[in-house]
Amino acid sequence: KYKDDMDLEALVNDMNSSFESLYTSCSVQTESTPLLHNGQLPRHAAYHTHAQPTSPHQRLHRSQPMHILAVRRLQEEEQQYRTSSLPAIPNPFPELCSPASSPTLSSGSLPQCQPSGKYIIKVFSEDGMGKAVEIPADMTARDLCQFLVYKNHCVDDNSWALVEHHPALGLERCLEDHELVVQVQASMTSESKFIFRKNYAKYEFFKNPLNFFPEQMVAFCQETSGTIPPSQLLQNFLNSRSCPEIQGYLYVKEMGRKSWKKLYVFLRRSGLYFSTKGTSKEPRHLQLLADLEDSNVFTVITGRKLHNAPNDFEFCIKPNKVRNEVKELRMLCAEDEQSRTCWMTAFRLFKYGILLYQNYKIPQQRKTLLSHFSAPVRSVSENSLVAMDFSGRIGRVIDNPMEAQSAAMEEGHAWRKRSQRMNILGSPSPLHPSSLSGVIHRTQLWFHSRISREESHKMIHQQGRVDGMFLLRDSQSNPKAFVLTLCHHQKIKHFQILPCEEDGQMFLSLDDGATKFTDLIQLVEFYVLNRGVLPCKLKHPCTTVAL
Repeated sequence: KYKDDMDLEALVNDMNSSFESLYTSCSVQTESTPLLHNGQLPRHAAYHTHAQPTSPHQRLHRSQPMHILAVRRLQEEEQQYRTSSLPAIPNPFPELCSPASSPTLSSGSLPQCQPSGKYIIKVFSEDGMGKAVEIPADMTARDLCQFLVYKNHCVDDNSWALVEHHPALGLERCLEDHELVVQVQASMTSESKFIFRKNYAKYEFFKNPLNFFPEQMVAFCQETSGTIPPSQLLQNFLNSRSCPEIQGYLYVKEMGRKSWKKLYVFLRRSGLYFSTKGTSKEPRHLQLLADLEDSNVFTVITGRKLHNAPNDFEFCIKPNKVRNEVKELRMLCAEDEQSRTCWMTAFRLFKYGILLYQNYKIPQQRKTLLSHFSAPVRSVSENSLVAMDFSGRIGRVIDNPMEAQSAAMEEGHAWRKRSQRMNILGSPSPLHPSSLSGVIHRTQLWFHSRISREESHKMIHQQGRVDGMFLLRDSQSNPKAFVLTLCHHQKIKHFQILPCEEDGQMFLSLDDGATKFTDLIQLVEFYVLNRGVLPCKLKHPCTTVAL
């Protein structure tokens, strides 16, 4: 666990206490009004605040009784105000009205909007299949993901996300956990849809901030000497009183044209700006490119084809009011993948601030609460498994790495000989029947059968592209081989798994027979715990779910 988490939690507590003191000071001058969780006034509270008299003689105190006639008069005035604010709608069936009735429908006969009602949301999986889900108006993206995880029996590792996908514009983004799904759907077109997908990189910048924010792209108002520690870097982004900025060159597409311009751009809390004079930061040389308040940042999935982009590292700032108007989109293109990730992550931090850190900590807090009420679940990680020697009367931990490796090899050889002996005797091992070893891997979530090299790249891109992401697939060049696709340092690498024969038995290996495995499941379990010839251990399997 990072030491930085303590500093970030202290920052959250400090901001909460300042908000409480602000509310306390405001309540001395005005009457307290209940607030919703998103800071908006309820309808009845907003109405009474508007109807309060301004004269000191007419001010109504809490201790004074209010006559019933006065209350009725206020209700009649409110109803009259609502009725006059809406135009009369012609009644399409005047013959059904009584003679004394007017052939128009009054606003009082219209159905009232129920913010707490149910809404139908359609969610799609990556295979194109969709499922209609009935949700309340206040359901967040995190709650909907938890519901889909429960209904589809997925592994709940807090990496599932809801993706807003616009096929006509070629854009998509991952919804933040606190966003209301109904509100997001209201700004989408009929062609747009929600996709239920893994996203391992959603909060990865809290774990490894220096990998997301290159030193040359981050600038602060105050002078800094040396390298900024990770805790200070994140606190500067989360604290609204600090003034960090992201700076660098971006290709900017001109509005209504197909041409792109290379400009020096600054991303601040107030918006995205470009310099009209080189790299100058003077206010007279800065012009606003996009606002952060009513916009969201999207990844462009068809950049070079649809928008004639200079490279594949394109992203877009889309105003919430824009639906299908490509001319209103602010199309941007970075120089490489790391800088694009830096720009998009900084946009999220500037827009949502401390809310992102709270979203990141909620799953950990839920695990802590559940551990007090339920039996602890055994967690297997690379740091919790050790080599043991049970040859003596009592077991002991093998501390020497060379001894541990030698014991593992001896155990592997003994297991293979035992399996061969059982096969000769006509009783195949239940752990490795010959008829099952060739197909058992197809039931695993990390195996994706006959997808192409390009499709494997696309899947890893969509699910976050963090270190240790992997999948296995059939080889396109060798029908008897398999391919391990692994992500490391933002790069995707492929390792061929070839069959090899030893003592009349077939094994699988990706290091020319130095390490042999009876099936792919054993291979994956080995490289989850050992790096071997790979650049990193296997950590995050690329999986898809059928809704």
